[in-house]
Amino acid sequence: MTIAIDKLPIIRDLRALLLPAAGVLMLAMPGAQAEERPVIVTSQASGDEIREFCTNISDKARDQRYLLQRQELEKLQQDVDSRIETLEKRRAEYEDWLQRRNDFLKTAEAGLVEIYKKMKPDAAAVQLEKVRPEVASAIVMKLNPRMSSLILSEMKPETAALLASIIASASDPNTSKDPS
Repeated sequence: MTIAIDKLPIIRDLRALLLPAAGVLMLAMPGAQAEERPVIVTSQASGDEIREFCTNISDKARDQRYLLQRQELEKLQQDVDSRIETLEKRRAEYEDWLQRRNDFLKTAEAGLVEIYKKMKPDAAAVQLEKVRPEVASAIVMKLNPRMSSLILSEMKPETAALLASIIASASDPNTSKDPS
């Protein structure tokens, strides 16, 4: 047995009461009514007004762009200045190191020449044959001519000839010039 809901009198009465109550409730809820929005009415500006507005804005935009570029350049300049300062410090350290090195070499060279001056020519010749030819020729060059000739005469002919050619090229004024 099926009973139709519409046919029961209580349900029909409830339904008749609930529909208007739901409508009243919906109207009472905030935001349920249509919201009116303000309508912005724009008037057509003349071409001169638009151009004037754009011109005024472009000056301010250009000034702002220049300001940003200037700030960026100042920042880059500070970076370059700090790098230059670092390089100057390193250059000063290098010059100090180079000066100390040169002073040491002069002292060592003078001492080395004195050592070879006091050696017998045959012993000096044997030892100078074992060192680099540039060093040996520099030492021989700083010795007095008599001692140098005695040492070179005690060396093997090939080594003595090599040292003599290095000494000769050192005294040539065109040695450091570009051959081309």
